[in-house]
Amino acid sequence: MHHRAHRFPRPTPPRQAPERQPSETTLFSGIYGLVLASALAAALDSPGEASDPGSDALWVLLTALASAAAHGYAHVVAHRLSADHSGVGVGLRAMLAEWPVVAAAVPTVVLLLTAVPSWWTESEAVSAALVLNTLLLAGWGAWTAHGTGRGWAASLRAGAADMLIGLVIIGANALIK
Repeated sequence: MHHRAHRFPRPTPPRQAPERQPSETTLFSGIYGLVLASALAAALDSPGEASDPGSDALWVLLTALASAAAHGYAHVVAHRLSADHSGVGVGLRAMLAEWPVVAAAVPTVVLLLTAVPSWWTESEAVSAALVLNTLLLAGWGAWTAHGTGRGWAASLRAGAADMLIGLVIIGANALIK
């Protein structure tokens, strides 16, 4: 800032770039994908049935793809109902914008695939996926809360609240099996 007593203005310190936050759609779709992958992996791992982690991984991936396409297509249908008839490009962009659903399912798919060569059992892979997805939910919750300006204590509380979703799935998996 320039002061009259100074002959030359002082340089202003460079501004720090704001912390990059995911868009609302990315966050929504990512959380949806984590919950979907967790619930599906838990449901596919049935005691007493033959273990087939490769098939389960494929089902998780195909369900994530189908869910992303369905959610994107729902945007297309809703867009058609509006007065704006922009065409196929808008619809395709809406469907492609759902990529976080599929991306969020990838860790579960990878963990299930590590059970194919018998590195561990399918049940252990599912348990690891449920814990990882629960931690990812907590991390996303804390990160986005902190990015909106909340302090660390409030951000950690928000992450813990988001983590409850994963804990409910883990609890349901334990009770149902």
